[in-house]
Amino acid sequence: MHVRDRLFIGGRWTAPAGTGVIEVVSPHTEEVIGRVPEGTEADIDRAVAAARQAFDHGPWPRMTPAERAEILGRLSAIYAERQQQMADLITAEMGSPILFSVFGQSAIPQQVLQYYVDLAASYTWEEERRGMLGPVTVTREPVGVVAAIVPWNVPQFTLMLKLAPALIAGCTVVAKPSPETPLDAYLLAEWMLEAGMPEGVVSFVPAGREVGAYLVAHPGVDKVSFTGSTAAGRRIGAVCGEHLKRCTLELGGKSAAILLEDADVATTMEGLKTASLMNNGEACAAQTRILAPRSRYEEIADALASMVGSLQVGDPADYSTEIGPLVARRQQERVEGYIRLGQEEGAKIVTGGLTRPHDRGWYVAPTVFADVDNSMRIAREEIFGPVLVLIPYEDEADAIRIANDSEYGLGGSVWTADVEHGVQVARQIRTGSCGVNMYVLDPNTPFGGFKSSGIGRELGPEGLVPYLEHKSIPRPA
Repeated sequence: MHVRDRLFIGGRWTAPAGTGVIEVVSPHTEEVIGRVPEGTEADIDRAVAAARQAFDHGPWPRMTPAERAEILGRLSAIYAERQQQMADLITAEMGSPILFSVFGQSAIPQQVLQYYVDLAASYTWEEERRGMLGPVTVTREPVGVVAAIVPWNVPQFTLMLKLAPALIAGCTVVAKPSPETPLDAYLLAEWMLEAGMPEGVVSFVPAGREVGAYLVAHPGVDKVSFTGSTAAGRRIGAVCGEHLKRCTLELGGKSAAILLEDADVATTMEGLKTASLMNNGEACAAQTRILAPRSRYEEIADALASMVGSLQVGDPADYSTEIGPLVARRQQERVEGYIRLGQEEGAKIVTGGLTRPHDRGWYVAPTVFADVDNSMRIAREEIFGPVLVLIPYEDEADAIRIANDSEYGLGGSVWTADVEHGVQVARQIRTGSCGVNMYVLDPNTPFGGFKSSGIGRELGPEGLVPYLEHKSIPRPA
């Protein structure tokens, strides 16, 4: 049992202002495995005040990037040594299969942190330009106090996409972990103290939506970075627009995997295990629309049903498990609701369905729908579970049309024997990223969405820019 009675505010363990408690429930056993204080608006006030003081008067934004990188480098080294501890904890709190957790829930967040530590040495923080009337110094300065609001599905990854560039830039951060997954933030806070993070620079206040909304609108916050649903992102964007706060929004997706005529089906099925079903399908960039040429539709339908139907479903802490439980009962019921909806819309279940794999735990059988039209709700709405829809297309132009016929534009992939041609097709997909014969997120490259999938980019040098303000200092020749 993981029990905490303090909040991490301004780099100190502090008694909460309220008496509320968040219970962390195992998605596998349905038993309580942890308790932490539930943050309140008063706790947010204290956290923002600490961040404001540290930014306006403290050393952190006045250090050189190299000095900040030295402290964050120590944190990265601690993280690298203890990745397994983080992976085990996240698997316990949200049900991610441990094989995925080792890579996606702990190794990749550490790699993102290390990437920004290394970037600090090569990034252009200041430059001289020749102006019309004389020389101009152009500097990059930290944007200020950042509110980082992260979801439960990949809590450390989405947190590090915000925390690492913000801290390297010189910002101070108030982060709100999801109430489903607060435990990993406590572990990271301990590592931060060990690394020597200065007082006031980082706070973690786990809380629900209302407290998150209070943080977004807080007058002491200069920038909001949010990962979550498109509906919540629209509300946050509206508030930030009203207050002229800078914001980055990484939102939903309904990504398409296009199998071209020449795709090797066996190899593609192996790739789709990760691209489409990573993290139990609880991933915004999951390739959940599978587009197959009509000439090979039955072959691909059989192969997809066989692959998905053979996945090992069970205890997420078991290294043989490929699909674990969903994060909460409400998520289980939501996904099962979409399976019923797909049947009502006339799609055909070729594997999976409403039979639960286990009596205990929030499990959903991995499911594939065939005979799906792209106008169906199961093809247009983000289900966020292990449910795939197989959509036929007539020719390549039709495949591109279907892939782009979505309000979302986050990810995508093209599967083909001709990689160069696959790149040509990928260029025509209106998404922030589109892989060829794979789908991965690389710390060195920008990630984000077109259309309703968000605003701005994370990762790469592009992920640092939103945490900086450019200042021009002209002077006489």
